[in-house]
Amino acid sequence: MILVTGTGGHLGSATLAALRSAGTPATGGSRTPGEGGRRLDFDDPASLDLTGVSTLVLVSAGVGEDDQVIARHAAVLDAAVRDGVGHLVYTSLTTAGDHLAFALAHRATERLVRASGLPWTILRNGLYAELFGGLLTWAGEALESPFGEGALAAVARADLAEAAAAVATDPGPHAGRVYDLVGAPVTAGQVAARLGVPHRTIGLAEHRRRLAQAPGLLPFQPPMAASIATAVRHGFLAAPAPDLAALLGRPARDPLPLAVAAAAANRP
Repeated sequence: MILVTGTGGHLGSATLAALRSAGTPATGGSRTPGEGGRRLDFDDPASLDLTGVSTLVLVSAGVGEDDQVIARHAAVLDAAVRDGVGHLVYTSLTTAGDHLAFALAHRATERLVRASGLPWTILRNGLYAELFGGLLTWAGEALESPFGEGALAAVARADLAEAAAAVATDPGPHAGRVYDLVGAPVTAGQVAARLGVPHRTIGLAEHRRRLAQAPGLLPFQPPMAASIATAVRHGFLAAPAPDLAALLGRPARDPLPLAVAAAAANRP
């Protein structure tokens, strides 16, 4: 049986849906599972029952401080070894994101995965097109961002889910492989042009000031967002890669319409 963690979130639920739409038996796990799912609370190791799981898709529990995230992943890996999971698929972060403020937890988890003794596959996911569009802000009838003319090799969340499902369905050929799953380069200017509005660049200091004043952000989140801004602005996340299309067996989705839709959804 295939089990996908984090099915209370977007990527986990989309991966489970992709498996089921292909007719592959699979179940999900989360803190509050739906009908037929397993309760898997990464902060409660006693809840981590992985018996009968042939392939585990470990969707990163990325919302937290590094020590908390790594401890969660370590608990899942311990349970996977104990319960005899046959193959582990981990959703990590694109190779180009090594310098991002949230990269460390991913790379530390990759070390744990390799050291676990389990057959494994690592999917280094790029940043979502939906996220990129959502990070653009409206100032009247203009879009603002700290991205300047920098591009992001953005990827559709649905494509990442489909790629994870493809690997989980037949994991053997992917054992010991690391895939870099990024899409086509998109700029804030292209999003604005598609919406028929101007794009204005703000400085990184102004962006950081706004993040510090944004309501609802946890202490570790502003540095994460600021690191995305400078990485995109200075061209560190723009390079495409062939792995996603190879796993999908088709070209990846165009990320621009998804970014446009996300930006439009925030329009006042």
